[in-house]
Amino acid sequence: MKGPTPVTQPRSNLFRRFWSGYLHMHVPSILIALVLMIIEGSALGALSYLLKPLFDTVFTPNGAGALYLVGFAILGLFVLRAFTTVTSRTLIAVISQKVSAVMQADLLRHILTLDGQFFQEHSPGVLIERVQGDTMAVQGIWSTLLTGIGRDLLGMVALFAVALSIDVRWTFAALIGAPLLILPASILQRYVRRKSQHLREEAGKRATRLDEIFHGIQAVKLNRMEDYQTERFRAVLKSIRRAEVRSVFGRTLMPGMIDVVTGIGFFAVLMMAGTGIANGTRTTGDFMAFFSAMSLTFQPIRRLGEMAGTWQIAAASLERIYDLFDTVPAHNRPSASQALPAPGAPEIRFDAVTFAHGEQPVLRGLSFTAAAGKTTALVGASGAGKSTVFHLLTGLLNPDSGQISIGGVDARKMSLSDQRRLFASVTQDSALFDESLGENILLGHDDVPTEVLQTALENAHVVDFLSGLSAGLNTPVGPRGSALSGGQRQRVAIARAMVQDAPVLLLDEATSALDAQSEALVADALAEGSKGRTTLVIAHRLATVRDADKIVVMDQGHVAEEGTHDDLLAKAGLYAKLYRLQFKE
Repeated sequence: MKGPTPVTQPRSNLFRRFWSGYLHMHVPSILIALVLMIIEGSALGALSYLLKPLFDTVFTPNGAGALYLVGFAILGLFVLRAFTTVTSRTLIAVISQKVSAVMQADLLRHILTLDGQFFQEHSPGVLIERVQGDTMAVQGIWSTLLTGIGRDLLGMVALFAVALSIDVRWTFAALIGAPLLILPASILQRYVRRKSQHLREEAGKRATRLDEIFHGIQAVKLNRMEDYQTERFRAVLKSIRRAEVRSVFGRTLMPGMIDVVTGIGFFAVLMMAGTGIANGTRTTGDFMAFFSAMSLTFQPIRRLGEMAGTWQIAAASLERIYDLFDTVPAHNRPSASQALPAPGAPEIRFDAVTFAHGEQPVLRGLSFTAAAGKTTALVGASGAGKSTVFHLLTGLLNPDSGQISIGGVDARKMSLSDQRRLFASVTQDSALFDESLGENILLGHDDVPTEVLQTALENAHVVDFLSGLSAGLNTPVGPRGSALSGGQRQRVAIARAMVQDAPVLLLDEATSALDAQSEALVADALAEGSKGRTTLVIAHRLATVRDADKIVVMDQGHVAEEGTHDDLLAKAGLYAKLYRLQFKE
């Protein structure tokens, strides 16, 4: 899905934010690198200046005495340039890598604070490209900018100083075509910035396509979609190729124009110098020193011209990065809870709660109560709003109106962290990470006592298959838990919920995809995990909720009826109809 269009910000604002946020703490290293680059750039001016005595004094019949002096001076300049080049580039690489790593971590941390609506509107591929691709695009600019300022700009100034010291008229003649670059340079910078923004958007589409293909690899293979998906990917690559070629064209056009202007300047100087040398008013050394200074200026000027295009690429990525940093959750929650429910299993109450996805209403004044320490089941047809209830309870979504109370406390008065700490959940799609079995259960909570972990493993029946794994809890579960069976993945998810020891247990179709034997084991584990907790269950198979303390029947976003299994059958209402459809009674 396409992300928001970046809003063009003044380059000074982008630089100021980036400097204050990431670069200012590296000022000492930056200054050292700049000093080294200044020395490196100034050495070019000294080198060109030494060519005058080389031609006018050394390369003469009586110039042998100055040979070693001038020769060692030139050798020393090259050694100095080698040292400053290696040291400054290494410092810049260290700065770039540190800044990029911190920015990626900060961007990810910020994205993780955004609400569920944001992730419904932005695909994983687009977000991956924002965190990785855009920050990497910014990373390289600082090497280019620091090099441009420290080496190329100062080197160019030193070389022009040498040229001016030799002949002012020649220097101005060399620059005769420079004014012709002003307007084209301005137009090219805007062009490159637009193309760079488009290129970053297309790169996001590429990441999205790959993410969807690899996550849906079974569907791709079973439906023989290999050629279809490859062709779709080719179309995205074709668009990226066009955008990249146009961006490169814009970036290289500026150095190309500089080449033409420089050629005009050299031609003018050659005409003037040739006349001066022919009539004896200038020496060959004057011309060689001037020609060398201007020749050495040629590459810095070209690099500075390319730097303008490189900065536009970085500016486009910075705009996208700060556009994301400026995105805030749709509903602000307090950073610290204003109130918390009392310890123990809480009562959960929905009072006239409404919620809509865009213009599509999902919940229409939903009201029900889940008794403390009891099991409440939510049933109903697909699209009735059952999963939305869980998303609202855990703060993944926010209600448009109405109130959700947990233990008598309005959920809006709690921080998201404290609210989510109240819930442990087991869903149909048990989300396992490509880590060890133990890490998937603990989820970073290494302070869980060993006896608590062991109890969770036993109650969730993980111990039944743990001994058969090669490395026990240290066994890798593979991408998305692919090394485990469906039943094993569910039992790992249940053990994870038990370890959390939250007062509320949310079960969303936790057994619907399992075979009979696995379902029996998982159901037994869930029954153990529900003890002493307020439990909410979403189930399509009504046989799994017949023993619930209360069943809430949802229909089009509101409560159609509620009661026990027997009560609802006796009412002969919607629940009884659903029950008969499932069991053919």
